[in-house]
Amino acid sequence: MLYQLYEAQRALLSPFAEFASAAGQLYSHPMSPFAHGPLAPRVAASLDLMHRLAKAYEKPPFGIDRVDVDGISVAVQEQVVIEKDFCRLLRFKRFTDDGEQLARMKDQPTVLVVAPLSGHHATLLRDTVRQLLREHKVFITDWTDARMVPIDKGAFHLDDYVDYVREFIRHIGAHVHVISVCQPTVPVLAAVSLQATDKDVVPRSLTMMGGPIDARKSPTAVNNLAMNKSYSWFENNVIYRVPTNFPGAGRLVYPGFLQHTGFIAMNPGRHLSSHYDYFLDLVRGDEESADSHRDFYDEYNAVLDLPAEYYLDTIKTVFQDFALVNGTWDVRGQRVRPQDIRGCGLLTVEGELDDISGAGQTRAAHELCTGIPKEHQQHFDVKGAGHYGIFSGRRWRELAYPVIRDFILAHDRRQRDEPVKRQRRKA
Repeated sequence: MLYQLYEAQRALLSPFAEFASAAGQLYSHPMSPFAHGPLAPRVAASLDLMHRLAKAYEKPPFGIDRVDVDGISVAVQEQVVIEKDFCRLLRFKRFTDDGEQLARMKDQPTVLVVAPLSGHHATLLRDTVRQLLREHKVFITDWTDARMVPIDKGAFHLDDYVDYVREFIRHIGAHVHVISVCQPTVPVLAAVSLQATDKDVVPRSLTMMGGPIDARKSPTAVNNLAMNKSYSWFENNVIYRVPTNFPGAGRLVYPGFLQHTGFIAMNPGRHLSSHYDYFLDLVRGDEESADSHRDFYDEYNAVLDLPAEYYLDTIKTVFQDFALVNGTWDVRGQRVRPQDIRGCGLLTVEGELDDISGAGQTRAAHELCTGIPKEHQQHFDVKGAGHYGIFSGRRWRELAYPVIRDFILAHDRRQRDEPVKRQRRKA
């Protein structure tokens, strides 16, 4: 019923949002006589803010069509490599007419970015992808909004997530470097562990950023909710059926609007202040700051629904049973053994001010991956960065990215050179 009420409210507000947008033009367009009154800037700003608070936010595009490589602008094409019911594997293919530059690009490492399936779309990692494209070949997981998946496509469990990651790694090949951001650190570590146990394709390096490998360490408000409420409480209080106006009608989901409400409730004062600053920027005519606000909230307010079975599996496996760190997690009947991982570099990255994944939660991966030599392990704390700062914004570009880039390059070269060294030893 709650989902239906939310949709009814959204339908009710939609015409008001459009009215506010149209009325705002009357007080801001230079050709309008209303735009020249003394109160026009405040009226226009108020209407613009009303429009943004009432409108519905759809999934934004990645919008990456060009990137600078070695100081030269290179065209980028977004390609769908694999399309599954609940996810698409995308590649951002770079094109250049410069033969010398093309040769250098062919030798650059290949990266698979595993985006979170936790309420926001993969486009939240747009800045991550754009920066990586300068010196890497980039793939990313683009998770599908569960309300758009017909119910006859079946359920999607945490085990299915692990299966998807394993399939994507196999498809790209052993030369891939995997970067997991936030939520997927746990299923990605499981996927790579199972690959290693099966003597299957293992990536050259594994970078884990701001994820709950061991949620018992420095638990945050998000962790505490998941750990202190019973499994049945989540089943009974946050799971709803998709309304009839979507392709996934009848599917049980954890609605994106509930998670979005939870994130807002964590820092209501900050969001209120941000919207008030936006209003003042509009009044002053500071379009650069206003655009920055729009860009952030266009992404932040666009949310997706999670399959109920996947969400509940994650609550139980990661935040209640701590199955990965306790060594009790079985995927399709096979035990997850991170200690089996060999020949793979491991880098963990945490934000100093992360209020979603606490200090030490991601770093715990090093305690589990005992088969990886210490010289191939590294940890990095991003000073002054919150959760989003480790993969987006200035601290990502200036602090986190250089460390990740150098780590990937070192392990790419190391594994390229190993076959040559083995041949020399045999000779």
